[in-house]
Amino acid sequence: MTHSRCIPEGAQVLTLAFFCTCPGSLLQGIEINFPKAEHGLTYTTPATTWDEALPLGNGIMGALVWGDSKPLKISLDRTDLWDLRPVPEFHSPEYKYKLMRQWHEEGRTEDLVRLYEAPYSRPEAPTKIPAGRIELDFGESSSFVGASLDLREAIATTRLDAGRHVQVIVHASEPVGMIRVLAKEDPSIRLLAPPFGGKGTSGEGSLAKLGYPAPVETFGRGWQAFTQKGYEGFHFAVYLAWQRRAGSYLAAWSVASSFEGDDPLAVARRRVEGALEKGFDGMLPDHRDWWRDYWRKSSVALPNKTIERQWYLEQYKFGAASRRGAPPIALQGPWTADDGELPPWKGDYHHDLNTQLSYWPCYSGNHLEEGLSYLDWLWRTRPNCIDWTHQFFELPGLNVPMTGDLNNSQMGGWRQYTHSATTAAWLAHHFYLHWRYSADREFLRRRAYPYLKEASVFIEAMTAEKGADRRRTLPLSSSPEINDNRPEAWFPKITNYDLALIRWLLSATAELADVLEQPMEASHWRQVLSEMPDFAHGADERLLVAEGYPLTTSHRHFSHLMAIHPLGLIDWDDGQAARRTIRASLAELDRLGPDWWCGYSYAWLASLAARARDGARAEKALEIFASAFTLRNSFHCNGDQSGKGYSKLTYRPFTLEGNFAAAAGIQEMLLQSHSGKIRIFPAIPETWKEVSFTTLRAEGAFLVSAQRSGGMTQRAEIVAEKGGICRLVSPFSGKGLTFSLKEGERLVLTGDP
Repeated sequence: MTHSRCIPEGAQVLTLAFFCTCPGSLLQGIEINFPKAEHGLTYTTPATTWDEALPLGNGIMGALVWGDSKPLKISLDRTDLWDLRPVPEFHSPEYKYKLMRQWHEEGRTEDLVRLYEAPYSRPEAPTKIPAGRIELDFGESSSFVGASLDLREAIATTRLDAGRHVQVIVHASEPVGMIRVLAKEDPSIRLLAPPFGGKGTSGEGSLAKLGYPAPVETFGRGWQAFTQKGYEGFHFAVYLAWQRRAGSYLAAWSVASSFEGDDPLAVARRRVEGALEKGFDGMLPDHRDWWRDYWRKSSVALPNKTIERQWYLEQYKFGAASRRGAPPIALQGPWTADDGELPPWKGDYHHDLNTQLSYWPCYSGNHLEEGLSYLDWLWRTRPNCIDWTHQFFELPGLNVPMTGDLNNSQMGGWRQYTHSATTAAWLAHHFYLHWRYSADREFLRRRAYPYLKEASVFIEAMTAEKGADRRRTLPLSSSPEINDNRPEAWFPKITNYDLALIRWLLSATAELADVLEQPMEASHWRQVLSEMPDFAHGADERLLVAEGYPLTTSHRHFSHLMAIHPLGLIDWDDGQAARRTIRASLAELDRLGPDWWCGYSYAWLASLAARARDGARAEKALEIFASAFTLRNSFHCNGDQSGKGYSKLTYRPFTLEGNFAAAAGIQEMLLQSHSGKIRIFPAIPETWKEVSFTTLRAEGAFLVSAQRSGGMTQRAEIVAEKGGICRLVSPFSGKGLTFSLKEGERLVLTGDP
């Protein structure tokens, strides 16, 4: 070990010398592995559907580049384009938790479906909506040669015959997209509004069924635009303009909504005119700078190139889909379906897995800024959720609808989950993770603790009833999505899913109260926690769904294993009893098999396996995810597309949570810190002899880089972003080490003393 002094855990803490951490000197001896050409997308045949397109985005605007030259299509999106009409049933006198419980006890299933589930199936219900399409046509004589997406610079390129190229970007920091055509002749170009006016499909989910008027289309020399009215006063506009300049054809577009003002068309036009004035080359420097800074935040180099490539593709999509100041990642992020239909599952915010998994990789992946898009939105919509909690549950505190629109308002769906009592608890976990990984005490004081406390107030009130064991319980408890929406999806005993979230929430709220020096509040939450039952285990110590109810069939959602991951209530470091539970729970997944798994099941399994220190199992799960459950542009398509029997689900609706859970699983293999100790390479396969990563983030705001060569860890570096006590399991000897690091200090380890 060099440049430092280390001591066994529990001995006197030593302070290390200061080392500069400016960008040029952050790493010494571990190379940042920027994305390479082989990490990106390369097509030799054109994408013929929107969900296989080359994706571009900046959090607020998205684009999908697909098709050949007859035409080349660019599907447009903006993440705040929503139909936000209220659901009448959810404002009726019947809409009360007490009545929902009464109807369930009386067996009034038809009434429950009518009130809670049927509204979600109507096209009039809230939904994400698309923004339209640009088409460039080069004529019948042109032909497609190839297409590619450069991850490092976020540029999509389509190559045509005769040396013609089309480059497309969605600018990284401005709400504008640009097209450059390198060709002697100009393409024909047109802007198409979504078929809200009835020109599209006539299917059950047709956009035309939303009932909007036809768009107001305008055009002039070198430009085309439309304004589309939506529900009530909402409207949006798309402006497209083009020109021939210095041997190339240049076009730009922008999408603006009435959330930005009364005249979104004027807003979009100003952006486009500004971009055209700068030109493609003039806009590129800021675009490239943003992406360069993004890629410098973390990198990996893995011997398994399939998994390495998938990590870079996921990191790219995360940077394109989540930006602070924009709405967070919904089911399809900034890439809403372009097929004349409503997007899969309305493109909504699902909080029983989807939004949570989408933000798993931002913490150890060192992208906290992008992750704040999610937390800012949860905080901004918190008053709306508190009102809903008071209205529906008639209880104090905070809960959140499981299916939410742009305002996090209830959209309905399967009743057992859309009205779950523990949704806010899982969302609170992300506030906690941001605090743990950032060590930002102001965030702790102003955001994390208030959110957790309000969620705990609700849980305390919700669990006031006690069972025969004199322990607190939930009157209606479920485990997503066990038994789907059948009456038996509500269990007579509290489920391990609900229990894990409740136990974690109360414990974490007490922990944060301690940090904020509020001992009476901490004591109160620990008292409530002590009144909760213990987890339900099988004879072999595996986790059950609920007491007396084992998982009986293959199932896509590992909700009963929440205590293992992501909550870490049952951890490998806890000893042999915990390890028996983890091993037995994973063995049960093997025994039941993956018949009814989705792609996200494999992605989640990677993190579960990594927490069990089983790198080989994690690697296999990630390989299957990448090879069988993603389309050729890397979009997670839920069902098995390989034909190899990895699941009996073979459908292909695109959602993003599986993608980002896969990235998180890779990071769990490389670095863990959830148990209070940093572990470097905790779950890599024995076959991974050469592996490295740079500036992954550990809890406590420590940035960690490490290199392994010849099957042995050669070097590790830890930078203290905030300063504090760093507890580390030596990657050389396995001994516990403790260091006191000041802000900006770097610890370099090259071997144990």
